[in-house]
Amino acid sequence: MNTLFYEDIEVGTLFRSGGRTVTEADNTFFCMMSGDWNPIHANETYARGTRFGQRIVAGLFGLSLITGAMNQWGIFEESAIAMLNIRDWTFKKPILIGCTITIEMHIVAKRMTSNGRAGIIERRFDLIDENSELLQSGLSDMMIALAPEARRPQSALSPKA
Repeated sequence: MNTLFYEDIEVGTLFRSGGRTVTEADNTFFCMMSGDWNPIHANETYARGTRFGQRIVAGLFGLSLITGAMNQWGIFEESAIAMLNIRDWTFKKPILIGCTITIEMHIVAKRMTSNGRAGIIERRFDLIDENSELLQSGLSDMMIALAPEARRPQSALSPKA
């Protein structure tokens, strides 16, 4: 198990996924799942006449890849409590069918919750294509569990009554 708890997270750490090539099936399944059948995603003839010259995959597909990358890393398997937000998200370039995407997660900051029973980690995500060009980027905070008491240093344990 690779689970990381609040105490294990260090600001400045970078996690990087392997590359994943976006397929025709990805685009179709995402249209089906989301109900977004906009012609820019689903109609090749229409899309050829747009500024992109081809269909583009829905931008939210990129956000979905982030949760998949974290699942593959296994680092929050037993410690994630809640994703708190997505903010300052930018769509720099379209995701195209055939594009190979790498996910990077940068740990930007961390702090304890006000009640001291969990931590908050601030993460910046970057989606990068096979040409090292930035497709999407943004921030997302996550509430994360503290390490089990058996793993914490004695000074970090609450006094017993």
